[in-house]
Amino acid sequence: MRQFLLSLLVIFISFTPLSLSFAKEIAAPDFAISNDQLPNKLSDLKGQVVYLDFWASWCKPCRKSFPWMNQMHHKYAGKGLQIIAINLDAEAALAKTFLDKVPAQIPIVYDPEGKIARDYELLGMPSSYLIDKKGKIRFAHKGFFTRTQPLYEQELNLLLNE
Repeated sequence: MRQFLLSLLVIFISFTPLSLSFAKEIAAPDFAISNDQLPNKLSDLKGQVVYLDFWASWCKPCRKSFPWMNQMHHKYAGKGLQIIAINLDAEAALAKTFLDKVPAQIPIVYDPEGKIARDYELLGMPSSYLIDKKGKIRFAHKGFFTRTQPLYEQELNLLLNE
C-alpha cells in the first residue's frame, strides 16, 4: 500500500504545474534589454509589476501562453504590468516563424546564448517569473497550463494592488 501511494504521488507531481512563491524576497537578476519598446535594463522597470516569460519556438505550451499574455497585457498594462517574453532560440528565424503563427502584442527580448536564462536558473520550458514593484521575484512557474490561468491572474492582481 505504501509503494502504491508513493507511486501515485510521483505521478501527481509529474503532471502538476510547478508554482513557487517566495517567502524571502529574492532580487530579480538585472539584465540589459535589447528592445526599443522598453527601458535599457530590467531594473529601470522598478515601480511596475513585471511578468518575465522564457520561451522557445519548439515549446508547445508556449503556443497557449502567448494569447493569455496578450490578454493580460491589454487588461493590466494601464495598471502597471509589464510583460516581457524572452526567446531562447539560437536561430532568430525559428522565433520569427513562431511569432508569425502566434502573434505577440508584448515586447520580445532575444537571449540566444541563454545568459539571462542561466541567471534565472530556469525551471523548465516555458518558465515565468513574476517580479514585484520593488524588483523582487515573488512567484515562479514551470510550464503553462490553461487550468491555472486564474491562479496566474490572481498573482498578477495581488502584486498590482500592493
